[in-house]
Amino acid sequence: MSIIYSNELIKIEIESSEIPWLKIFTQEAYKEFSQCPSEVKTEIFRLLDVIEKEMLEYYQTCEKINIASFGNYVPHVHFHIMARFKEDSYFPEPMWGKKQREANLELPDFDRFISQLQKKL
Repeated sequence: MSIIYSNELIKIEIESSEIPWLKIFTQEAYKEFSQCPSEVKTEIFRLLDVIEKEMLEYYQTCEKINIASFGNYVPHVHFHIMARFKEDSYFPEPMWGKKQREANLELPDFDRFISQLQKKL
């Protein structure tokens, strides 16, 4: 996993995918969001807001930004942030759902997006 940002409370990683997909993890291994101290919760929400806004601005053709929190396989608080496109392989299903088609997305450069995002974080 490639970490693009971290501080004493959280870290942000890239999830390898055909779509722009990032994950925010807490630095401490909290099992449930309700167990996180208020400053960790505040930092997560701040970063979710920044990432979502940057994805919407950069990937103007995206259909929706998905934000999900699952911890069944990894019982450590984390959030997924994904830019979704009508033409991606799984849309309108979740990325963990049934594949709908073979996609060949032509998206703006992801590395450039990451570089711009890092300046805002």
